[in-house]
Amino acid sequence: MATNDHNLPDIQKTPDQRNISIDKVGVRDVKFPIEVLDRADERQHTIGDFTLTVDLPSEFKGTHMSRFLEVLNEHGKEISVQALPRLLDNMRNKLKAEKAHVVVQFPFFMTKVAPVTGKTGMMQFDCGFDAQINGKYDVTMFLKVPVATLCPCSKEISKYGAHNQRGWVSVRVKTNDHVWLEELIEMIESSASCALYPVLKRPDEKFVTEKAYENPRFVEDLVREVAMKFDGEDRIVSYEVEVENEESIHAHNAYAYLARTK
Repeated sequence: MATNDHNLPDIQKTPDQRNISIDKVGVRDVKFPIEVLDRADERQHTIGDFTLTVDLPSEFKGTHMSRFLEVLNEHGKEISVQALPRLLDNMRNKLKAEKAHVVVQFPFFMTKVAPVTGKTGMMQFDCGFDAQINGKYDVTMFLKVPVATLCPCSKEISKYGAHNQRGWVSVRVKTNDHVWLEELIEMIESSASCALYPVLKRPDEKFVTEKAYENPRFVEDLVREVAMKFDGEDRIVSYEVEVENEESIHAHNAYAYLARTK
């Protein structure tokens, strides 16, 4: 026998006597197919990992978890700086909230071309958007880019070369106009000792080894180089840059961070 939802008790709407509002309540680890704007192919199909939350007034016992998934399904697959305000509005209206917050992370792929042989391969970057409405819309792009770094000190003091390693550049960026994820990735890669490539033949390996040697970078150098690139881009209004090197000859990682509003 079918059950009418209207005849079932709605515990979430019952009053709560503790008089404590909650800043964020919702769902995490929601996997959903999405389409992200792509400079090369217009749209890239990938998988988003969502956190969807709203505020909960003190008088309500709980939120309606199923409504978050309803909003996500109704929104469609496009995820972009332009599309996220509509998703936030729909969440706020559906859940009768003042504030709404969405964080979505996804693997983003770029075709990389080897520097000498031209061999191509796909490279993955971890990217995402952090968007909220709390009186006004606020959207932040974030991404993590692997790069190669070579130690300036090791190069200076060593007779037979210098130690190098993989570094990770994590950024959070706010813009006043459209900026491609690929543009941010390229700015970061060009700030390192050398970019990474998915496919390298021997002539390519010679090239990237020598390029890294010609462009030594401490984490301090790398974080400053990225900052200079971002400072020179009028569409970027504020940013955070975090660099961590997985040191090859030390038992610790090297780390640097800066944040700036232009």
